[in-house]
Amino acid sequence: MKRLDHVRILMYSHDTFGLGHLRRCRAIAHSIVDRFKGVNVIIISGSQIAGAFDFRARVDFVKIPSVIKLYNGEYNSIGEYIELDDILRMRKLIIQRTAESFEPDIMIVDKEPMGLKGELEPTLELLTDTPVKTILGLRDVMDSPENLKREWTPKSVIEKINNYYDRIWVYGPDRFWDPLGNMELPHGLTERLKYVGWLDRELPALQQTDMHFLPEEYILVTAGGGGDGSVLMEQVLAAREHDWHNDYPIVMVLGPFMKSENRERIRLRASSLSNVTIIDFESRLEWLLSNAVGVVGMCGYNTFCEVLSFNRKALFVPRTQPRQEQYIRASRGRELGMCEMLTSEEASIPSVMANALRQLPNNTSPSKFLLHRDMAGLDEICSDIEYLLSSDQTPAVKRTREKQQVSTVEV
Repeated sequence: MKRLDHVRILMYSHDTFGLGHLRRCRAIAHSIVDRFKGVNVIIISGSQIAGAFDFRARVDFVKIPSVIKLYNGEYNSIGEYIELDDILRMRKLIIQRTAESFEPDIMIVDKEPMGLKGELEPTLELLTDTPVKTILGLRDVMDSPENLKREWTPKSVIEKINNYYDRIWVYGPDRFWDPLGNMELPHGLTERLKYVGWLDRELPALQQTDMHFLPEEYILVTAGGGGDGSVLMEQVLAAREHDWHNDYPIVMVLGPFMKSENRERIRLRASSLSNVTIIDFESRLEWLLSNAVGVVGMCGYNTFCEVLSFNRKALFVPRTQPRQEQYIRASRGRELGMCEMLTSEEASIPSVMANALRQLPNNTSPSKFLLHRDMAGLDEICSDIEYLLSSDQTPAVKRTREKQQVSTVEV
């Protein structure tokens, strides 16, 4: 373990839907503190359940008020009596105050270049002309090129990325997908673009007495946070009802954001089937996934990385709204032999889903199709952090900064 004394890293995760952003930031933060002594990481998160996860020593989080993303892609406040504009002002202030008081050497932003509704831009402006290294981390797939261009062009996002960020990390190998495809990049921005590879996952600390009583072999069905996962769960249950001779054990993890009426309907339906176990939520899903014979999911980024990390056979049924991200990832993964995929329309036919479930344990493991360094994302990130800091004379807390004076965010 190397030592980087007094280095501070601030991470931003807007977290409006599901668990993906927080879990990705947490994996990166844990890898950093495992690699370097003397580094402290704070994650700014809007997740409602950030406190349900364990964080390693020298990793902590600052909770900002939560905002929920609706199925149509719009946002709303969770509190019935708090306006969205009021929530956004509070979030903006907390983010800026955290950056001012924490004085990071590096700031890592997850997925949203300017943050939710532009809430990060005042903080990025604050860090302009300071020694702080600003890094934007992008998923292997953001959306379809057409959708991303339609969303980003009116907001001049590429120009702002060029102005504010020292580095852009792509959390995937360059052979898989270009997340900025069809976007016109300014001269010099491509030189700051670095494909690090997928983020390899490790098993969290766990005592066996903490685990659920599960079959020795099973297929795991997971939909991340579960906010839009009930359809997938019911498609699997419909397949089992159709193919009732197949009693291969199934374990379903519903997720913390599934609506109560959907949760109860799935439990009732599963109670009439043999060898179907229902789990509401498990913060250490890696253990359940690593022990599964196969995985059925929607192909969110974290599930895909875990499938590859633990070499699990996978069947994905991706959603296509409000983004094409999951569909592109699952389609591309299938092209490369890493997984199987059904469209939601195909999965809604019980006989088709039943056949895919029967075949899943016999499919080829994804490790056969991975190339060297495909899963080196966390290692590449740590190496790049060391490189970026090597140009600084001393860490932020040991030097006197000539900070640009930026006015307080208007409230």
